[in-house]
Amino acid sequence: MKSNRRSFFKVAGIATAGIFSGSLPSFGSNEPRKAPSPLELTHGDAYGMHTRTFNMSGFAAPKIETVRIGVIGLGMRGPGAVERMSNIEGVEIRALCDIRPERVARAQEILSSAGLPEARAYEGNVDAWKELCTSDEIDTVYICTPWNLHTPMALFAMENGKHTATEVPAATTLEEAWQLVETSEKTRKHCMMLENCCYDFFELLTLNMARQGFFGELTHAEAAYIHDLRQLNFSKNAYYKMWRLKENQHRNGNLYPTHGLGPVCQALDINRGDRMDYLTSMSSNDFQLAKMAVDLAKEDPFYNEFATEGYRGNMNTTLVRSEKGKTIMIQHDTTSPRPYSRIHLISGTKGIASKWPEPERIAQGHEWFNEIQMAEIQEQYTPEIVRRVGEMAKKIGGHGGMDFIMDWRLIDCLHNGIPLDQDVYDAALWSSIAPLSAWSVANRSNSIDVPDFTCGSYKSNHPVDISLSAGGNTGVRTIVEGSRNQLVI
Repeated sequence: MKSNRRSFFKVAGIATAGIFSGSLPSFGSNEPRKAPSPLELTHGDAYGMHTRTFNMSGFAAPKIETVRIGVIGLGMRGPGAVERMSNIEGVEIRALCDIRPERVARAQEILSSAGLPEARAYEGNVDAWKELCTSDEIDTVYICTPWNLHTPMALFAMENGKHTATEVPAATTLEEAWQLVETSEKTRKHCMMLENCCYDFFELLTLNMARQGFFGELTHAEAAYIHDLRQLNFSKNAYYKMWRLKENQHRNGNLYPTHGLGPVCQALDINRGDRMDYLTSMSSNDFQLAKMAVDLAKEDPFYNEFATEGYRGNMNTTLVRSEKGKTIMIQHDTTSPRPYSRIHLISGTKGIASKWPEPERIAQGHEWFNEIQMAEIQEQYTPEIVRRVGEMAKKIGGHGGMDFIMDWRLIDCLHNGIPLDQDVYDAALWSSIAPLSAWSVANRSNSIDVPDFTCGSYKSNHPVDISLSAGGNTGVRTIVEGSRNQLVI
């Protein structure tokens, strides 16, 4: 199957849209407001033809009896991954990597406290991660670095024979997204984006309900990442070298779409029966970030670098229409003083579910179900994966347990040689909303085609199977009063 990337940049109303400024490199650079002309996008090998060499959807790699993991990036997310993985049977954490030796030492302490052997350290060198990826001692690379490093590291790991699991987003430009697809297909190595929200308890419940027809045919979904991160983004001690604040400085769109988007895409069978067709996106002005930087710079010259114009709009709203005529609303706001929300609303011909604002609600008519009805729903539709590891996940932790369910499921799939719930096409598509929305915002919310990263195989790809019809036999170690006891499940 062939897919012409040039066709992905058609713009509705091209005759009246005028001449767009900019050049091809700016589409993936730090200046997305200089939106490239659709004519310019037809030039160059980077946007030529992609030939699908292998379908990674439903791909089952050979079984791995003991999954040997190397973790790259031990800042905000990496240590938690080390701790969670140390609780899963059939896992060996063989390698730890960070440019800061003290972060590696801290992760080693996590292993030691779990009664596990020390891992090989890769540290103090910006290219140390490459040595980790070429090691014969590991088969799976777990990437927890800043966004701009996710794709280069995943590509290098796959090219060196390793399965990859990367924090979100997997890619920041469309070209990166295509590179992930092409490399995963070529090497036949998994490239999973670690979208933990797909494994939160209500999301798994409603996915199972959708699979069993409770909502009828799904017609609309709403997703979001609304989370006030101002204090973290402007903190000198949170993100290494202020990398996350810098991501917000020169790109204007939905920069972080996947937490809300992933679960609703699974419910709607996107990439597995349906596909995104086109989107349109709009951002408010920035009323907060630049002002906060200026105010901080008055007291601390360190912040002068950030006291500039060009920050993304405080609220971005992106609308997607699927080939089958279904719609998705995706919002992004990490600056407003609002309660946390991913919305997670799925609506069908027979019913609706909504997670935020809390409490979680479900209805099949004008009235939300009462507590008794909700308890009955939980009893009937809680999926097997939650019954199997849900309580253990809550004890081990990671955003209430969803992080642990995600890690357990990854290992269980690799251990049993069964397809992953999230494949490279999901990683590419969900991540692509960021650059596509930035293009639309820069062009007065013109619509833009969404690439079909499956190159047509979405028509026959099977929906995500969360039934544990295969696998489900991976054990969990638990720590009780300082000793490690094995619980076989």
